[in-house]
Amino acid sequence: MSDRTFPQTSSSPILVLNGPNLNMLGTRQPEVYGSETLEDVIELCRRSAAARGREISHFQSNSEGEIIDRIHAAYGTVSGIVINPGGLTHTSVTLRDALVIPAVPIVEVHISNVHAREEFRRHSYISPIAAAVVAGMGSYGYVAAIDFLLTRTVQAD
Repeated sequence: MSDRTFPQTSSSPILVLNGPNLNMLGTRQPEVYGSETLEDVIELCRRSAAARGREISHFQSNSEGEIIDRIHAAYGTVSGIVINPGGLTHTSVTLRDALVIPAVPIVEVHISNVHAREEFRRHSYISPIAAAVVAGMGSYGYVAAIDFLLTRTVQAD
């Protein structure tokens, strides 16, 4: 777990970010990623947060620059970030550098177990700055990430 400390703002939404190709959930390799669409995943996140009296905001892009711009815009407006960076996990120092800017806890999520797949998927630029990493739990990983962030927020208040 990251040893950074974070200010907690209970009323701020949690930002759910999804990187390249995640807009194709339900279509792309369903044997790996399942049959749920990104819309299904976002609705699951929304319901999970609402059950705890909280909201999410969400953003998906296939463009690294757009994702970084959204992270910059999150500064001071969110209480945590759940991110599935997709392939940027393994390639983007720039994304990693942007994720420290909002100064909130981050949970890295992967639908598949990236550690049981190709060797290149086992390295993450995001994991060292994440408060937690969830992999291989399907869409439930997003729920676990949101629950983790909400639990941290409650404990810190």
